Amino acid sequence: MVVVLRFVDSSGNVKERFIGIVHVMETSSLSLKSAIDNLFANHGLSLMKVRGQGYDGTSNMKDEFSGLKTLIINENESAYYVHYFAHQLQLALIVMARKYVDIADFFNMISTLMNVVGASCKRKT
Repeated sequence: MVVVLRFVDSSGNVKERFIGIVHVMETSSLSLKSAIDNLFANHGLSLMKVRGQGYDGTSNMKDEFSGLKTLIINENESAYYVHYFAHQLQLALIVMARKYVDIADFFNMISTLMNVVGASCKRKT
C-alpha cells in the first residue's frame, strides 16, 4: 500500500509528500488500518489531524460499515472520504492503449517528455 499525504504548509501552499510503501500480508480493512496507524506512529503523525482520505473503489476501502474509510471516520469525524477516480481513468486508459497502438505511443512519449523536463538543470535549481 502506498501512502501519500497532501497538506497545507505554514505559508498556505499545498504540498504532497510520499510517506512510504507499506507491505501488508492481508488487505482487510482492519489490517490496512493497523498498517496506517503504525506508519503514522513511526513518522510522529496523528490521524486526528487528517481532514480527508481517498482510495480506489474496493469494498475493503469504502464499505459503509467496516471499510477502512469507516474505521478512520469513527476515530476522526473530520477525515472526509473522497473516491479516487484517477484509478478508474487509468484502467480506461490501459484498455484503450491495448486496443490502439497510437494511444500507447502518445502516452509513452508524454511520459518520456515529463521525465526529461523533470530532470532538467533549471528545474533542479
